[in-house]
Amino acid sequence: MTRHHPVPPPAAAPWRRPRRGATTVAAALLVAACAAPALASPPPPRPAPPPPTAPPLATGPATADAGAHAQRGRGAPRSVTPLPRLSRDEVTRAIAAHGVDVSSIRHGIAPYRVEYATVTPAGRPTTASALLTLPDGGGHALSTVAELHGTASHRDDAPSVGDNVTRLGAYLYAAGGRATVAPDYLGLGTSPGTHPYMDTASSVSASLDALRAARTATARLGRALTGEVHVTGFSQGGQVAMGLGRALAHGADRHLRLRSLTPVSGPYDIAGQELPAIFDGRVADGSAVFYLAYFLTAQNRLHHLYDDPREVFRQPYADRMETLFDGEHSDEDVAHDLPATVDALLTDEWAARLQHPTGVLAEVIARVGGVCGWRPRVPVRLHTAAGDRDVPTGNTASCASELRRRGAHPRVVQHGDVDHLRSYLGALSDNARWLARQG
Repeated sequence: MTRHHPVPPPAAAPWRRPRRGATTVAAALLVAACAAPALASPPPPRPAPPPPTAPPLATGPATADAGAHAQRGRGAPRSVTPLPRLSRDEVTRAIAAHGVDVSSIRHGIAPYRVEYATVTPAGRPTTASALLTLPDGGGHALSTVAELHGTASHRDDAPSVGDNVTRLGAYLYAAGGRATVAPDYLGLGTSPGTHPYMDTASSVSASLDALRAARTATARLGRALTGEVHVTGFSQGGQVAMGLGRALAHGADRHLRLRSLTPVSGPYDIAGQELPAIFDGRVADGSAVFYLAYFLTAQNRLHHLYDDPREVFRQPYADRMETLFDGEHSDEDVAHDLPATVDALLTDEWAARLQHPTGVLAEVIARVGGVCGWRPRVPVRLHTAAGDRDVPTGNTASCASELRRRGAHPRVVQHGDVDHLRSYLGALSDNARWLARQG
């Protein structure tokens, strides 16, 4: 996962200016990394935590039947808020401004923010939010695209509240005639607390509950979802997409059926590819610093990797970590308060530990990896780019190899010598055309 240079939109395009300072921020943020449509409503007020009388929820991964989840409140919509609609011409102009192919667009779009019940990584009741986007026209019954976004540090940069490019895929796929569900993940959007960054299980659980909530919300809006789900996602979302695809394929919900997997540039192999690339220079310095700081801070909240940040981070950065990744700091603020290199960020001991993980650290890394260790029985297209210095293409090669070893037949779509963000923009064009051919 590496730094990138933002893609400037045409001067006349209706996209807001990026919220970036002079310091480069990791490309996979996909927040203000490039300009985005100034078409979203203002972020809503922060919701209060669920009341103590909320129904008890399941404590483990989301793998039971939908009926059992409904009884426990999982995936129940708490609110459905309409967002500004876009005509076919408006959404076409907005997407074309990023150089994405718009030949699949057939409709305008009707977006909604859906807040719904889900669970924390510990299985306690909480709420999360997601962007549900429906085509403004077309059939009554719609298949669904699950669009999983990349790394975001500020809660207002998630799809349902963010006026940014995290909405790009949701708008494109919906304009092509499918419903799209873009989960914000826990701790982002209107969800309380901090984001458990790279905790694959809870991101999958929240995304699965978002699909359930979308099914109910769409019915209330007078339409229906068929239950057929095409799963895609970028960067962190690429990894989540593989995990969500596995959950659906293994029967997580009898109302939801996996139909395809098209993830983009995901960090599928943390131990074998991403961490080595961070330390050997294949991942650019600014991105390596951001990802490591975010990962270690978030995972320590879940698994107690260390007692004191000063064990891991050099000063003055150690004293900033607990508040820096609280979901309230903008990307430029985070970048400003981080050093330029990994050597300046980590103590010698933790630099060594990350290159040769043992104990709890090794268990955590194993837990967030392994998403390609299963056999999909649907079409799989893995997008990657040789020029990616955020998530080096070795991650995709490793995933494809593991899938083939288990009897699957993934197609690797290589986007060439482009950076992380442009791998996503190229994949959007390819995925939209491919989905249009599926009918």
